[in-house]
Amino acid sequence: MEKSCSLLIHFDKGTPAIANEIKEALEGNDVVAKIDGMKKAIMLLLNGESLPQLFITIVRYVLPSEDHTVQKLLLLYLEIIDKTDSKGKVLPEMILICQNLRNNLQHPNEYIRGVTLRFLCRLNETEIIEPLIPSILQNLEHRHPYIRRNAILAVMSIFKMPQGDQLLVDAPEMIEKVLSTEQDQSAKRNAFLMLYNCDQDRAVNYLLTHVDRISDWGELLQMVVLELIRKVCRTNRDQKGRYMKIIISLLNASSAAVIYECAGTLVSLSSAPTAIKAAANTYCQLLLSQSDNNVKLIVLDRLNELKSSHKDVMVELIMDVLRALSSPNVDIRRKTIDIVLELITPRNVNEVVLYLKKEVVKTQGGEHEKNGEYRQMLIQAIHSCAIKFPEVASTVVHLLMDFLGDSNVASAMDVVIFVREIIETNPKLRVSIITRLLDTFYQIRAARVCSCALWIIGEYCLSLSEVESGLSTIKQCLGELPFYSISEEGENTNNTKKTVQVTSTTVSSRRPAVLADGTYATQSAASETAFSPPTVVQGSLASGNVRSLLLTGDFFLGAVVACTLTKLILRLEEVQPSKAEVNKANSQALIFMVSMLQLGLAPIFPHPIDNDSYDRIVLCIRLLCNTGDEVRKIWLNSCRQSFVKMLTEKQLREIEELKAKAQISNAQPDDLIDFYHLKSRKGKSQLELEDEVQDDLKRATGEFSKESDDANKLNRILQLTGFSDPVYAEAYVTVHHYDIVLEVTVINRTKETLQNLCLELATMGDLKLVERPQNYTLAPESSKQIKANIKVSSTETGVIFGNIVYETSKVHERMVVVLNDIHIDIMDYISPAVCSEAAFRTMWAEFEWENKVAVNTVIQDEKEFLNHIVKSTNMKCLTPPSALDGECGFLAANLYAKSVFGEDALVNISIEKPTDVKRPKLYFCSLFYTRNVEDSCNSKIYPPKRLRPVLAYTNTALFSAEPFHTNVETESPVM
Repeated sequence: MEKSCSLLIHFDKGTPAIANEIKEALEGNDVVAKIDGMKKAIMLLLNGESLPQLFITIVRYVLPSEDHTVQKLLLLYLEIIDKTDSKGKVLPEMILICQNLRNNLQHPNEYIRGVTLRFLCRLNETEIIEPLIPSILQNLEHRHPYIRRNAILAVMSIFKMPQGDQLLVDAPEMIEKVLSTEQDQSAKRNAFLMLYNCDQDRAVNYLLTHVDRISDWGELLQMVVLELIRKVCRTNRDQKGRYMKIIISLLNASSAAVIYECAGTLVSLSSAPTAIKAAANTYCQLLLSQSDNNVKLIVLDRLNELKSSHKDVMVELIMDVLRALSSPNVDIRRKTIDIVLELITPRNVNEVVLYLKKEVVKTQGGEHEKNGEYRQMLIQAIHSCAIKFPEVASTVVHLLMDFLGDSNVASAMDVVIFVREIIETNPKLRVSIITRLLDTFYQIRAARVCSCALWIIGEYCLSLSEVESGLSTIKQCLGELPFYSISEEGENTNNTKKTVQVTSTTVSSRRPAVLADGTYATQSAASETAFSPPTVVQGSLASGNVRSLLLTGDFFLGAVVACTLTKLILRLEEVQPSKAEVNKANSQALIFMVSMLQLGLAPIFPHPIDNDSYDRIVLCIRLLCNTGDEVRKIWLNSCRQSFVKMLTEKQLREIEELKAKAQISNAQPDDLIDFYHLKSRKGKSQLELEDEVQDDLKRATGEFSKESDDANKLNRILQLTGFSDPVYAEAYVTVHHYDIVLEVTVINRTKETLQNLCLELATMGDLKLVERPQNYTLAPESSKQIKANIKVSSTETGVIFGNIVYETSKVHERMVVVLNDIHIDIMDYISPAVCSEAAFRTMWAEFEWENKVAVNTVIQDEKEFLNHIVKSTNMKCLTPPSALDGECGFLAANLYAKSVFGEDALVNISIEKPTDVKRPKLYFCSLFYTRNVEDSCNSKIYPPKRLRPVLAYTNTALFSAEPFHTNVETESPVM
């Protein structure tokens, strides 16, 4: 069994010291050798060695030493040695130690007295401490504050012992007298702490007696005062009013720690608007005054909590919170923006957007390495503001369009998506946006941004001048024809191949990518940061951004160009009265499309044009050669209608989420309601009155106290021992974010008293036992609740195991009852989360590959299986319900969740129901940030019904594929 220890020292067991060598060093007169010998003896004892032969040597040769270091090491040695026998009685030789401790307590040197008093705080043996009490009490009046403050702590530790109230009957009264005369701040803090722990009523009386001088007390004492106020108010909420004035007065303290604790105490004790506003103002001041980034992040967490429960108060302080963006730390900026976006109202949106615009302009001129990421956050924030409040879109859209050519592709992509949504939701801005987009189109450098911009041009160029400007802009960016000259192929084949191959290596790696609907498409693995100087193919001139991207082998962009040209030509036929001009534009568009096909089939590229892009360009050529009314309607109207439908569904989902968050719990029919109008206001301040009003409102709405669900608690009780064991134990597991609390109920089922009963626990995985439970004595047929805290550092699957050890009076050997293992369900650490389609695809593309899980199950309906996956894995379906409507025998959906440690879980479900309904085929594709999350999710996939043999293959991005069920057949993974 492990021993309790208050001292930890690193020790290298490679070269352990020998007891005889230590003994010789201690017996000599060399002080340095004695110090070295004592250190070696202490480290051996801490690591489980037993050195009983050294005790007499230390008493004879070390005790008389006057060296301070030797005396300090002697006290450490006395702290860790066994001072009792197997029956719990103090060893006789400890009498020799008592006299030495008494001499130390009366030593003329202050340091010796102080360290001895600190040592006594860690002693639990009453027989040793009792003869030392008079000497300890004498030190309460010593002239040096170092001795007085340690003497007070020693008195507190003695009084808190099991028989401490008998050893020091009048200790609280004594300490109260010391507190009234003490001048040293640390000693006053220790004295008040003693009263707080041992006699709370005396502490409260002292506090209320000296309430006018609290602001002059030291920081340490003020912190204990706040702890006392929280403790008193939790037990007796009716007395909150008398302590609120104290908390408000401490808000003006000079210590940042005291101010922070004051704000937290106000929030925990009161819901009055005045108190919440004072706490929020305090947090905002700390946010701006403190330079430590960790402090800023903690304060932002507190503000985020206030935002959830007191949004109306936080709205008034939105500009104060925004000032935190002055910090260069990206995490602080991200948290600040997240808080601000939920506090925006029609009254403050203009002010907030103006501030964000100024921050965007600052990122343009600075050279900070995180400017691109910060600019992307700002653009996303402005996008969110403009969607919620369309009237501000006109003030920001033109500024943001200057960043379409940003070297940060993610930032530029956010801008073009913002423009695409604004041009549809704000018809008044269409003309100005199209004009600005055509003017800045040549600056775009990324293929993805260019593709989205081309779609906007094809859909929203409606007038004759806009269509002609769109065609002209695209032609200028494509440059002169041809893209590839066949006549010069022979003489320049070697040079050309070498030149292009260097560029094409960046696009040669291709992998499947998940589209918005869950289906797959081929995606280039090249990173789109900013294209390098374009490769010039022999026989042509490189001019224009679209041409440069085409010459790097991006033929998907070529297909987008062809579709845009087709839409513009079809619209030109409607708005251009001159047929000759239409035919001329049509012919030029066809020439560009044929040239792109010629370039894609040229032998200079190691990878020719893909089939999808080839088919799309050919379709556009055929359409321009023979146009029908139905096809024209599809190309000019259906695409935008689908986009409008997508935006409408997005807005409806956001509205539903807001409604779900706005739901509040209702009171029970038989709950009592106090009418504050009938209460007496005599002698109450405005803050006290507001606090009572808020408490009444919480009672009326059922928010004052939320009791846990008893049925849910029963589901978490785990049986640890059998019913026939002499000791029955069961555990209730409570999972918090970063720790697990085990409440173990132990029942003595025998007719004997169980002595030294101890719950011994051990963990496997990234779990760590914080504190070892102490020993207990259980009377016959009695029970005891034992709590154990376990820290969690990751989502690795963890197991808690152990046993219960106890002694009885009849059996001299210790009895052991082995406990059942407790398997920690990592699903408790995973919560549904939301991310954008672009973010989902970006995270999915970061992994190298994924596998396919083919499942044969008795579930006949695709949506039923999807709902089972969502419920079992605790994930959120990102695919909108409208995309899952209808019956077509196929269903694809994306799921997403996050762990409390920041790990991402991505799942794509592709469900196919063949004609043979008796054997539906279900495909389950998954990607996880770590293998731990994946294993836990995979174990939740299967329904509780009886399953047929399952064909299963798991796919992760970081680990090799392996089957996760034994009854499987092999199937090649999807690549």
